[in-house]
Amino acid sequence: MRAIAVIWTIPVFFAASSAHAQTWTQTTAPSNYWQAVAVSADGSRIVAAVNGGVLYTSANFGRTWSTSNVPVQNWLSVASSADGTRLVAVPFNTVPYTSINSGVTWSTNVGFGNDWHYVASSADGLRLVAAGNVGRIGLSTDGGQNWTTSNLPVAAWSAVASSGDGSKLASTLSGGSFYTSPDFGQTWVSNNTAHLGWKSIASSADGSKLAAVWGGGTTYVSTNSGITWATNTVGGVDLVSIASSADGTKLIAAGATGPNGRVYTSTDGGNTWISNNVPNTVWRAVACSADGNRLVAASIGGIFTSYTVPSPKLTLAVSADGRLVLSWTVPSTNFILQQLSNIRAKNWAIPGYLAVLNLTNLQEEVKLGLFPPVYPINFYRLKQEYVP
Repeated sequence: MRAIAVIWTIPVFFAASSAHAQTWTQTTAPSNYWQAVAVSADGSRIVAAVNGGVLYTSANFGRTWSTSNVPVQNWLSVASSADGTRLVAVPFNTVPYTSINSGVTWSTNVGFGNDWHYVASSADGLRLVAAGNVGRIGLSTDGGQNWTTSNLPVAAWSAVASSGDGSKLASTLSGGSFYTSPDFGQTWVSNNTAHLGWKSIASSADGSKLAAVWGGGTTYVSTNSGITWATNTVGGVDLVSIASSADGTKLIAAGATGPNGRVYTSTDGGNTWISNNVPNTVWRAVACSADGNRLVAASIGGIFTSYTVPSPKLTLAVSADGRLVLSWTVPSTNFILQQLSNIRAKNWAIPGYLAVLNLTNLQEEVKLGLFPPVYPINFYRLKQEYVP
């Protein structure tokens, strides 16, 4: 199956909308007490943690899995860089583990004594934020080799999140409020919202959109980096995990109410939610690709994935230096950028320039010529080579 979007080198684009997938497939991951899961930006690489077990990784969208050479521990949280090479995992009350080769080998990083529970990563995997359940907020700028403490006090922290470049951070206090930082964790602000038993928080790539769950049947969402919050009803479940696409429009949340837990998705930034066709079980963690089309959900019975064939969205903008910039969200399947100089021609060519990943929004960007364009006008499209 192929999906194509075409764009001219003028500020016009074509894009079709897509709905979240309702078809879920159980992966070959064994039945375990899965506790945490994270994915690369394209959804191909997955890292998952077992509470009372080891770490598992997949390099092919969950079709096959490998165990990591780490001790059996109560693993609680995992995070991944955008390309899936840099991973970080936190076991209960010990020290963070990091990998720079997609989980083939791991190393421990002492940092400082802390009741480590939760971790989040920037897109490049170098800036990390981690929190103790009754401890401190820890910060790293070198992929976990060294850690410093933030100026926040010892408290019952329950979740952390990071923007793509690691500049905007968010944390939740169990039974307390939200805290956000606009400057890589140097300063923090407490946001005036309900004091609930917060379980999980997710951030868009630019840090402007946040979504959080607290163990009930409602979600809290913010579109201004946590300054104000709105609530949205999901269902009568105890939601424990939430994940966001890069632009914050697509969300996935999981519930863990005994054997009747559910998985819910939203395509409008959390305003409305639908229940997905998954087994009723104890769901523990969710993750999604940058474009929100690849979803992963982990339960005590196994790990499930869902895939929606994307409709590519190409956009044009003018950069500060007066050049046209063609961009698209990191896709969850294989797309190739092609160029055509004559719309009547049949043979599309691959441009001689490569896209560069913008870590602030997880957009692939190609700088074209100066604006306004010099004729003849070129045409561009994303061609989907295959659906894995």
